[in-house]
Amino acid sequence: MKNYFFISLSGLLFGFGLSLSAMLDRHRIINFLDITGNWDPTLLFVMFSAVLVTVVFFRFILRRHAPILDNRFRVPTRKDIDASLLVGSAIFGAGWGLAGYCPGPGFAAMTLGSINAILFTLAYITGSLLSSYYSRKLQGENKP
Repeated sequence: MKNYFFISLSGLLFGFGLSLSAMLDRHRIINFLDITGNWDPTLLFVMFSAVLVTVVFFRFILRRHAPILDNRFRVPTRKDIDASLLVGSAIFGAGWGLAGYCPGPGFAAMTLGSINAILFTLAYITGSLLSSYYSRKLQGENKP
């Protein structure tokens, strides 16, 4: 139960940060991607801040034997670039550019009652479930 509390607290902190930095406004994201039109650099400052915090604190965090609430760090180990990574990245980027949301801000913006955020989140969940279903189905077909 303690883990769920801290997971929820982390999600609330993340959502608060998104709200404070105005990243729940999908027009800011779309304007950031519109470099030839009404360009808005706000997202650039948010991304720079996130990278700065990561660069500073990750070296201290990863010196620990394990995280506080788990028995080991779960850091990705794959370094290859395959078709599913490229296709998934393209779909993510297209969805982000068209909707102005990615999953975190989409979920957080639902709390504001935004119909766009609700539709985005429903589409995201549907796409994730379909991807998982077809991925399992393809893995079953490829077994010898």
